[in-house]
Amino acid sequence: MALPSIATLALRGVPGAFILNSGVGKLDIDEDTATFLHGEAAKGVPALEELDPQLFGKLLAFGEIAVGSALLLPFIPNRIAGLALGGLSAGLLSVYFRDPEKTEADGIRPSGAGTALAKDSWMAAIALALVTAGGKKSKKSRKPKKTT
Repeated sequence: MALPSIATLALRGVPGAFILNSGVGKLDIDEDTATFLHGEAAKGVPALEELDPQLFGKLLAFGEIAVGSALLLPFIPNRIAGLALGGLSAGLLSVYFRDPEKTEADGIRPSGAGTALAKDSWMAAIALALVTAGGKKSKKSRKPKKTT
């Protein structure tokens, strides 16, 4: 297995550590925090309203731990780690774009209340970079085409 590039380490290591830490911090989530996070998430994904807030908090914690771990574990391919990060980012950005309090009147620029979620657009960009970069094969590993 080839060593990852410095760019890959930066793209995966920094958000991976941040997201893993966030998930671990939510393992012992209190009821008020779970209710707040559940309410915010339901603004972006209305189907989440049906979940119990405490269960939602646990699922969010486990999801963040899984995504953070996928980014930090070098044997997970970039595309898989990028897809996991993209899913998390999409969920967070859906809250941002569906809650009018999070954006200015134009629906794009963040309001004061939306700045914390607007940063998740960076995670979407990182996810896109990981998914599209892919692994490059060396010339030696390519098999020549058979001619018949």
